[in-house]
Amino acid sequence: MGHVVLLGPTASGKSALAMQIAAQRDDVEIIAVDSMQVYRGMDIGTAKPTVADRAAVPHHGLDLADPSEDFTVTRYRDAFDAALAAIEQRGHRALLVAGTGLYLRAVTDRLDIPGQWPDVRRSLEADPDTEALHARLAQLDPDAAARMTATNRRRVVRALEVTLGSGRAFSSFGDGLTAYGPAPFRFVGVDADADALAARIDERLETMLAAGFIDEVHGLQDQLSRTAAQALGYREVLAHLRGELTLDDAIALIGQRTRRLARRQRAWFRRDPRVEWRKPVEVAGAVLGDWDRCRNLSTRG
Repeated sequence: MGHVVLLGPTASGKSALAMQIAAQRDDVEIIAVDSMQVYRGMDIGTAKPTVADRAAVPHHGLDLADPSEDFTVTRYRDAFDAALAAIEQRGHRALLVAGTGLYLRAVTDRLDIPGQWPDVRRSLEADPDTEALHARLAQLDPDAAARMTATNRRRVVRALEVTLGSGRAFSSFGDGLTAYGPAPFRFVGVDADADALAARIDERLETMLAAGFIDEVHGLQDQLSRTAAQALGYREVLAHLRGELTLDDAIALIGQRTRRLARRQRAWFRRDPRVEWRKPVEVAGAVLGDWDRCRNLSTRG
């Protein structure tokens, strides 16, 4: 049984391509590999598959937690393992639609994932100076500090939490990120043109706004955990609702940060030599036509 990973930057058309592939077979189930689509109610801003798509093709990895929860990679991996086992038991194929690189590596390469130290995290969160926390991380774990911006509070706090709580450098847990060993999946990347991708990002943002994204955030604003509140788009709209940004400025910032995210995702995925990059028009044919190539691969690592 061969499972396939369909990966690429945000707005590259992965979900539509996945549906195009699944519509031509009756043994395909889709697993979303996305760190924010796990939250119930965060539908418009995360570009979650539509109700119609989910009715047409079985989807997994969605709506796993309330937005008030701080969801973790470990919890996602447990849910993924259960979903994949059930798919295999039915004799079906899994099509992983992946935009979150760390979640993907966690499930395909079985990364060593650090635990949690809530008391340490609460102490760190009491310090409002994110750049000072980053400077502290740079002293304790310069490799980890170099991998993140000094203003990315969630990542800085998490790296310090692990370093202080475990007594082990946060970067030491990431050794697996630099190694790309055999995996029981075929990796296909959507090689979207940069200009076309930028245009798709703008179009998708317009579609989200027309679908009621601002109202969605307004309805969730008192329920969002610190993790959920950092989701791209939600963070900017929350700032607008607090009176810190005009709506026009918030929308412009969402577009800017989404384009920046797409560049980072593309760079992350490009480091993986296992990925076969295909133009969007070639993806469905490549997966469907060559699916037998991975038929003999073991489905578990």
